[in-house]
Amino acid sequence: MRLFRSFLFVPGNRERMLAKALTTDADALLFDLEDAVPDSEKDSALEMTVAFLLRATGLAVFVRISHPDVKRCQEELRRVVPLRPFGLFVPKVESAAEVQQVDGWLTDLEREFEIARGSILLVPMVESAKGLRQAFEISSASARVGSIGLASGENGDFQTDLGYEWSVGGVELQYSRSKLVVDSRAAGLEYPIDGVFADLESEADLIAESLVSKRLGFKGRMVIHPKQIAAVNQVYSPTPEEIAYFQRLLQAFERAVDAGHGTVNFEGKMVDKAMAGRARAVLALAGPQRSITDVTV
Repeated sequence: MRLFRSFLFVPGNRERMLAKALTTDADALLFDLEDAVPDSEKDSALEMTVAFLLRATGLAVFVRISHPDVKRCQEELRRVVPLRPFGLFVPKVESAAEVQQVDGWLTDLEREFEIARGSILLVPMVESAKGLRQAFEISSASARVGSIGLASGENGDFQTDLGYEWSVGGVELQYSRSKLVVDSRAAGLEYPIDGVFADLESEADLIAESLVSKRLGFKGRMVIHPKQIAAVNQVYSPTPEEIAYFQRLLQAFERAVDAGHGTVNFEGKMVDKAMAGRARAVLALAGPQRSITDVTV
Protein backbone atom coordinates (compact mmCIF):
# COMPACT_ATOMS: atom_id res chain seq x y z
CA MET A 1 0.00 0.00 0.00
CA ARG A 2 1.32 3.45 -0.81
CA LEU A 3 1.92 6.07 1.82
CA PHE A 4 -1.01 7.99 3.28
CA ARG A 5 -0.15 10.58 5.93
CA SER A 6 -3.74 11.46 6.87
CA PHE A 7 -6.95 9.42 6.89
CA LEU A 8 -10.02 11.60 7.44
CA PHE A 9 -12.69 9.75 9.40
CA VAL A 10 -16.19 10.60 8.14
CA PRO A 11 -19.36 9.10 9.70
CA GLY A 12 -21.30 7.35 6.96
CA ASN A 13 -24.58 8.88 8.10
CA ARG A 14 -23.47 12.54 7.93
CA GLU A 15 -24.20 13.86 4.45
CA ARG A 16 -22.68 17.32 4.92
CA MET A 17 -19.48 15.85 6.34
CA LEU A 18 -19.22 13.35 3.51
CA ALA A 19 -19.63 16.12 0.95
CA LYS A 20 -17.05 18.31 2.69
CA ALA A 21 -14.58 15.43 2.87
CA LEU A 22 -14.41 15.25 -0.92
CA THR A 23 -12.94 18.76 -1.03
CA THR A 24 -10.26 18.42 1.70
CA ASP A 25 -6.53 17.82 1.42
CA ALA A 26 -6.59 14.52 3.30
CA ASP A 27 -4.41 11.90 1.64
CA ALA A 28 -7.22 9.38 2.10
CA LEU A 29 -10.85 9.38 3.19
CA LEU A 30 -12.26 6.86 5.66
CA PHE A 31 -16.03 6.47 5.46
CA ASP A 32 -17.18 4.93 8.73
CA LEU A 33 -19.96 2.38 9.10
CA GLU A 34 -18.94 1.27 12.58
CA ASP A 35 -18.66 3.11 15.91
CA ALA A 36 -19.31 6.63 14.60
CA VAL A 37 -22.78 5.56 13.43
CA PRO A 38 -25.59 4.79 15.92
CA ASP A 39 -27.34 1.45 15.47
CA SER A 40 -30.57 3.17 14.45
CA GLU A 41 -28.83 4.75 11.44
CA LYS A 42 -26.68 1.86 10.20
CA ASP A 43 -28.92 1.18 7.18
CA SER A 44 -29.09 4.81 6.09
CA ALA A 45 -25.32 5.17 6.64
CA LEU A 46 -24.68 2.28 4.26
CA GLU A 47 -26.91 3.86 1.61
CA MET A 48 -25.19 7.23 2.01
CA THR A 49 -21.73 5.69 1.93
CA VAL A 50 -22.53 3.90 -1.30
CA ALA A 51 -23.78 7.16 -2.82
CA PHE A 52 -20.62 9.04 -1.87
CA LEU A 53 -18.33 6.26 -3.06
CA LEU A 54 -19.88 6.83 -6.47
CA ARG A 55 -19.05 10.55 -6.21
CA ALA A 56 -15.47 10.15 -4.98
CA THR A 57 -13.91 9.35 -8.34
CA GLY A 58 -10.15 9.70 -8.28
CA LEU A 59 -9.84 9.77 -4.49
CA ALA A 60 -8.32 7.15 -2.21
CA VAL A 61 -11.37 6.09 -0.19
CA PHE A 62 -11.43 3.45 2.52
CA VAL A 63 -14.50 2.16 4.35
CA ARG A 64 -14.51 1.02 7.97
CA ILE A 65 -16.86 -1.95 7.98
CA SER A 66 -18.41 -3.74 10.93
CA HIS A 67 -16.47 -6.46 12.71
CA PRO A 68 -16.73 -9.80 10.83
CA ASP A 69 -18.65 -11.31 13.74
CA VAL A 70 -21.41 -8.72 13.24
CA LYS A 71 -24.19 -10.00 11.02
CA ARG A 72 -24.40 -6.89 8.84
CA CYS A 73 -20.70 -7.06 7.85
CA GLN A 74 -21.34 -9.28 4.82
CA GLU A 75 -24.14 -7.01 3.59
CA GLU A 76 -21.83 -4.01 3.88
CA LEU A 77 -19.22 -5.84 1.82
CA ARG A 78 -21.77 -6.79 -0.84
CA ARG A 79 -22.83 -3.15 -1.25
CA VAL A 80 -19.38 -1.58 -1.04
CA VAL A 81 -17.12 -3.98 -2.96
CA PRO A 82 -18.66 -3.40 -6.44
CA LEU A 83 -17.69 0.29 -6.08
CA ARG A 84 -14.04 -0.70 -5.62
CA PRO A 85 -12.88 1.27 -2.60
CA PHE A 86 -9.13 1.50 -2.15
CA GLY A 87 -9.43 -0.62 0.97
CA LEU A 88 -11.39 -1.61 4.05
CA PHE A 89 -10.59 -0.93 7.69
CA VAL A 90 -11.52 -3.93 9.84
CA PRO A 91 -12.21 -2.89 13.46
CA LYS A 92 -11.30 -4.63 16.72
CA VAL A 93 -9.22 -7.38 15.13
CA GLU A 94 -7.74 -9.87 17.59
CA SER A 95 -6.66 -12.76 15.38
CA ALA A 96 -5.38 -13.67 11.93
CA ALA A 97 -8.53 -15.77 11.46
CA GLU A 98 -10.73 -12.66 11.50
CA VAL A 99 -8.66 -11.09 8.72
CA GLN A 100 -8.76 -14.31 6.73
CA GLN A 101 -12.54 -14.48 7.09
CA VAL A 102 -12.94 -11.05 5.49
CA ASP A 103 -10.32 -11.96 2.90
CA GLY A 104 -12.37 -15.00 1.88
CA TRP A 105 -15.57 -12.99 1.55
CA LEU A 106 -13.75 -10.38 -0.53
CA THR A 107 -12.30 -13.01 -2.83
CA ASP A 108 -15.78 -14.42 -3.50
CA LEU A 109 -17.21 -10.96 -4.18
CA GLU A 110 -14.33 -9.97 -6.45
CA ARG A 111 -14.98 -13.09 -8.49
CA GLU A 112 -18.72 -12.39 -8.60
CA PHE A 113 -18.31 -8.76 -9.67
CA GLU A 114 -15.36 -9.44 -12.00
CA ILE A 115 -12.88 -7.40 -9.99
CA ALA A 116 -9.20 -8.32 -10.02
CA ARG A 117 -8.50 -10.62 -7.11
CA GLY A 118 -6.75 -8.92 -4.20
CA SER A 119 -7.25 -5.40 -5.53
CA ILE A 120 -9.16 -4.25 -2.41
CA LEU A 121 -6.80 -3.96 0.55
CA LEU A 122 -7.42 -4.56 4.24
CA VAL A 123 -6.28 -2.46 7.19
CA PRO A 124 -6.90 -4.31 10.47
CA MET A 125 -7.31 -2.12 13.55
CA VAL A 126 -5.72 -3.14 16.85
CA GLU A 127 -8.00 -2.00 19.67
CA SER A 128 -7.24 -4.40 22.54
CA ALA A 129 -4.41 -6.05 24.43
CA LYS A 130 -5.15 -9.33 22.65
CA GLY A 131 -5.00 -7.62 19.29
CA LEU A 132 -1.65 -6.02 20.14
CA ARG A 133 -0.33 -9.39 21.29
CA GLN A 134 -1.25 -10.84 17.89
CA ALA A 135 -0.10 -7.86 15.79
CA PHE A 136 2.50 -9.80 13.78
CA GLU A 137 0.09 -12.64 13.02
CA ILE A 138 -2.61 -10.14 12.04
CA SER A 139 -0.19 -8.21 9.82
CA SER A 140 0.84 -11.48 8.14
CA ALA A 141 -2.65 -12.95 7.81
CA SER A 142 -3.27 -12.09 4.17
CA ALA A 143 -1.55 -10.60 1.15
CA ARG A 144 -4.40 -8.07 1.19
CA VAL A 145 -3.19 -6.47 4.42
CA GLY A 146 -1.72 -3.18 3.27
CA SER A 147 -1.20 -1.64 6.69
CA ILE A 148 -2.27 -1.97 10.29
CA GLY A 149 -3.63 0.69 12.62
CA LEU A 150 -3.48 1.29 16.35
CA ALA A 151 -6.52 2.74 18.12
CA SER A 152 -4.39 5.00 20.29
CA GLY A 153 -6.94 7.80 20.74
CA GLU A 154 -7.81 9.13 24.17
CA ASN A 155 -10.63 7.29 25.98
CA GLY A 156 -11.01 4.77 23.16
CA ASP A 157 -11.39 1.00 23.27
CA PHE A 158 -7.63 0.42 23.51
CA GLN A 159 -7.23 2.65 26.57
CA THR A 160 -10.30 1.11 28.17
CA ASP A 161 -8.96 -2.42 27.67
CA LEU A 162 -5.44 -1.71 28.91
CA GLY A 163 -6.47 0.67 31.69
CA TYR A 164 -3.66 3.21 31.30
CA GLU A 165 -3.84 6.97 31.91
CA TRP A 166 -3.61 8.83 28.58
CA SER A 167 -1.38 11.86 28.01
CA VAL A 168 -0.01 13.77 25.02
CA GLY A 169 2.93 11.80 23.69
CA GLY A 170 3.12 9.95 26.98
CA VAL A 171 5.15 6.92 28.00
CA GLU A 172 1.99 4.86 28.44
CA LEU A 173 1.70 4.27 24.66
CA GLN A 174 5.38 3.89 23.77
CA TYR A 175 5.46 0.10 24.15
CA SER A 176 2.21 -0.41 22.23
CA ARG A 177 3.26 1.89 19.41
CA SER A 178 6.73 0.37 19.20
CA LYS A 179 5.42 -3.19 19.19
CA LEU A 180 2.96 -2.43 16.42
CA VAL A 181 5.69 -0.80 14.33
CA VAL A 182 8.11 -3.69 14.85
CA ASP A 183 5.48 -6.37 14.19
CA SER A 184 4.13 -4.67 11.07
CA ARG A 185 7.60 -4.05 9.63
CA ALA A 186 8.59 -7.66 10.37
CA ALA A 187 5.52 -8.69 8.36
CA GLY A 188 6.61 -6.52 5.45
CA LEU A 189 4.20 -3.61 5.96
CA GLU A 190 5.81 -0.23 5.32
CA TYR A 191 3.40 2.32 6.74
CA PRO A 192 1.76 1.60 10.12
CA ILE A 193 -1.07 4.01 10.98
CA ASP A 194 -1.58 5.75 14.32
CA GLY A 195 -4.96 6.55 15.85
CA VAL A 196 -6.99 9.73 16.17
CA PHE A 197 -6.27 12.77 18.33
CA ALA A 198 -9.51 13.71 20.04
CA ASP A 199 -8.84 17.32 21.11
CA LEU A 200 -9.94 19.55 18.23
CA GLU A 201 -8.93 22.77 19.98
CA SER A 202 -5.21 22.18 20.51
CA GLU A 203 -3.16 22.06 17.34
CA ALA A 204 0.01 22.34 19.41
CA ASP A 205 -0.82 19.11 21.26
CA LEU A 206 -1.80 17.41 18.00
CA ILE A 207 1.61 18.30 16.57
CA ALA A 208 3.45 17.21 19.71
CA GLU A 209 1.57 13.91 19.80
CA SER A 210 2.19 13.29 16.10
CA LEU A 211 5.91 14.05 16.41
CA VAL A 212 6.22 11.35 19.08
CA SER A 213 4.28 8.95 16.84
CA LYS A 214 6.56 9.76 13.90
CA ARG A 215 9.71 9.24 15.97
CA LEU A 216 8.46 5.77 16.94
CA GLY A 217 8.01 4.80 13.29
CA PHE A 218 4.44 5.66 12.30
CA LYS A 219 4.06 7.22 8.87
CA GLY A 220 0.56 8.68 9.23
CA ARG A 221 -2.53 8.83 11.40
CA MET A 222 -6.29 9.05 11.35
CA VAL A 223 -7.91 12.46 11.87
CA ILE A 224 -11.46 13.34 12.88
CA HIS A 225 -11.77 16.88 11.52
CA PRO A 226 -10.54 18.63 8.35
CA LYS A 227 -8.74 21.27 10.41
CA GLN A 228 -6.34 18.59 11.67
CA ILE A 229 -5.21 17.58 8.18
CA ALA A 230 -2.63 20.26 7.42
CA ALA A 231 -0.72 19.78 10.68
CA VAL A 232 -0.72 15.99 10.35
CA ASN A 233 0.41 16.08 6.71
CA GLN A 234 3.23 18.43 7.65
CA VAL A 235 4.44 16.39 10.63
CA TYR A 236 4.55 13.11 8.71
CA SER A 237 6.38 14.67 5.74
CA PRO A 238 10.13 15.29 5.64
CA THR A 239 11.02 18.92 6.29
CA PRO A 240 12.64 20.97 3.51
CA GLU A 241 15.86 20.85 5.55
CA GLU A 242 15.71 17.05 5.77
CA ILE A 243 15.07 16.74 2.05
CA ALA A 244 17.99 19.02 1.17
CA TYR A 245 20.30 17.23 3.63
CA PHE A 246 19.56 13.74 2.38
CA GLN A 247 19.78 14.83 -1.25
CA ARG A 248 23.28 16.17 -0.59
CA LEU A 249 24.17 13.02 1.32
CA LEU A 250 23.09 10.77 -1.54
CA GLN A 251 24.97 12.84 -4.10
CA ALA A 252 28.14 12.64 -2.02
CA PHE A 253 27.77 8.90 -1.46
CA GLU A 254 27.09 8.17 -5.13
CA ARG A 255 30.16 10.18 -6.15
CA ALA A 256 32.20 8.12 -3.68
CA VAL A 257 30.81 4.86 -5.09
CA ASP A 258 31.63 5.98 -8.63
CA ALA A 259 35.17 6.60 -7.42
CA GLY A 260 35.39 3.06 -6.04
CA HIS A 261 34.81 3.83 -2.35
CA GLY A 262 32.25 2.29 0.01
CA THR A 263 32.13 5.20 2.43
CA VAL A 264 32.43 8.97 2.35
CA ASN A 265 33.03 11.66 4.97
CA PHE A 266 29.94 13.83 4.57
CA GLU A 267 29.60 16.99 6.65
CA GLY A 268 31.58 15.45 9.47
CA LYS A 269 29.85 12.06 9.45
CA MET A 270 30.96 8.79 7.90
CA VAL A 271 28.31 7.66 5.40
CA ASP A 272 28.02 4.11 4.08
CA LYS A 273 25.46 2.05 2.17
CA ALA A 274 23.11 1.73 5.15
CA MET A 275 22.96 5.49 5.67
CA ALA A 276 22.35 5.99 1.97
CA GLY A 277 19.43 3.57 2.27
CA ARG A 278 18.01 5.65 5.11
CA ALA A 279 18.33 8.76 2.94
CA ARG A 280 16.39 7.12 0.12
CA ALA A 281 13.68 6.01 2.55
CA VAL A 282 13.21 9.53 3.88
CA LEU A 283 13.16 11.07 0.39
CA ALA A 284 10.53 8.51 -0.67
CA LEU A 285 8.18 10.08 1.88
CA ALA A 286 8.36 13.49 0.23
CA GLY A 287 5.79 14.84 -2.21
CA PRO A 288 2.00 14.93 -2.59
CA GLN A 289 0.12 11.74 -1.84
CA ARG A 290 -3.43 12.50 -2.93
CA SER A 291 -4.42 12.86 -6.56
CA ILE A 292 -7.82 14.26 -7.50
CA THR A 293 -8.84 13.52 -11.06
CA ASP A 294 -12.57 14.09 -10.91
CA VAL A 295 -14.68 14.94 -7.91
CA THR A 296 -18.40 15.63 -8.21
CA VAL A 297 -19.66 17.71 -5.29
